[in-house]
Amino acid sequence: MLKPLLVCLLATLWGCASQPPEAVPGKRHSTQELLGYSVKDFHWQATRADQEQAQREKDLQLLRERLALPPGEAADAALPEILSAVLLYNREIEAARGPALAALPGLAAKPVDYQRNVLSAVHRFYAAEAAAQLWPLLAQLSTPREFAIAAYALLRPLQGATRDAARTQIQARMQLQFPAWRDEPRLRALGLALQGGAGAATPQVQPPLAELLAAPLRPGLPVVFSLQRPGREVLGLAILRGPDGRFVREPDGRLFQVPQLARALADLPGTITLGNTPQGLFAVRGSSTASNPSIGPTPFLETKLPIEAPVAEFFQVDGSDLDWSESLYEALLPSSWRQWAPLKEAWLAGRAGRDEILMHGSVVNPAYYLDAPYFPATPTAGCLTAPEQWDPSSGRLLASGQLRLAQAFARSFSQGPGGQDPMVKGYLLMLELPGGSGPVRDSELEAAVREAEQLWLSRPR
Repeated sequence: MLKPLLVCLLATLWGCASQPPEAVPGKRHSTQELLGYSVKDFHWQATRADQEQAQREKDLQLLRERLALPPGEAADAALPEILSAVLLYNREIEAARGPALAALPGLAAKPVDYQRNVLSAVHRFYAAEAAAQLWPLLAQLSTPREFAIAAYALLRPLQGATRDAARTQIQARMQLQFPAWRDEPRLRALGLALQGGAGAATPQVQPPLAELLAAPLRPGLPVVFSLQRPGREVLGLAILRGPDGRFVREPDGRLFQVPQLARALADLPGTITLGNTPQGLFAVRGSSTASNPSIGPTPFLETKLPIEAPVAEFFQVDGSDLDWSESLYEALLPSSWRQWAPLKEAWLAGRAGRDEILMHGSVVNPAYYLDAPYFPATPTAGCLTAPEQWDPSSGRLLASGQLRLAQAFARSFSQGPGGQDPMVKGYLLMLELPGGSGPVRDSELEAAVREAEQLWLSRPR
């Protein structure tokens, strides 16, 4: 019988599911508790250099043993787990290439979760050489999610006229296999990506950022704006609007800011299971300690997508008999942004069943991604993560962007009209900013922030 690979670690790393001082999984943190913590309160033994290295070497040895299995039933059954480990550790990429590509011709006969694991790794590492197998496979995939992943893998290495031709071919295939594709959230998102050429119906000029930063949402609640680059190759930036509509600033006048990464291990779009953090609006509903060992003990901010959170919970009201609709989601956005399709990705992701997309820290060793442009951040299973620094000799927390963010959010919440509530509430709005190649900087946001504060003050009461 095949032994599970990486059972102590990897079984939980693929879900950003939701361990502070005692790191009790599932513990809820009140507003006052969050404000009372300091970095010296947190430790995580698995971040000690000796323990982390021993676990990594053990896991990599198991990975190599599985890769050395001769072709057959055991190797076939181990492949999804192998590819999950390759994604996590960013190692043995070349060794896994052959087995991953060899699995494609017969992939349509496998269970859908097996298909997803293989296709996700192919999308991340082997898209260019997989095209010859992916085109015939596309016609055999009967589930929207797996069809979409294969389509994104086909598009990933292409540019210019070749990419436009592939878009047309995939669009025709999607319409043939899924006549009701517009009603399926993952295929609708794929359809928008396929229209991304010169003839796209979606406006190509992003609406004014200031108008989004001034969105009323629920006045009196804090809002995290996480601003990222398209492609998620570099660190984005989280800034915080207080309950009075003003953005939180440091004592020296600079914007309060925390670097954040919104990239998933497989780098798939946000409507896909374990894909990148989707763009759009989330409700913040408290703070907890994670059970996922890759997140560690620092309190996360719990964010919920539309549909994952019922209407009343998302709108932060006591009760509502309304059912979710796209127009209800749009009503929270400024009028100038309601037709900006990328901002509806969170709505579609909620419809697609994504959940537990959190704002959290990380105890994953950033050295796994030393050559990545987003170093020292670590990719996740689809959450927003802030870099943390852990003492390799003691496992103590030395610095945490996540704790800074959670405490600033709690402080802002406590200053609002609902600040007496025990658990923090508010919103997260995630947006990609075009026009830059490096990490998002506060200097490029300052003018829009100041304009947004003026718009807030002049809004109709």
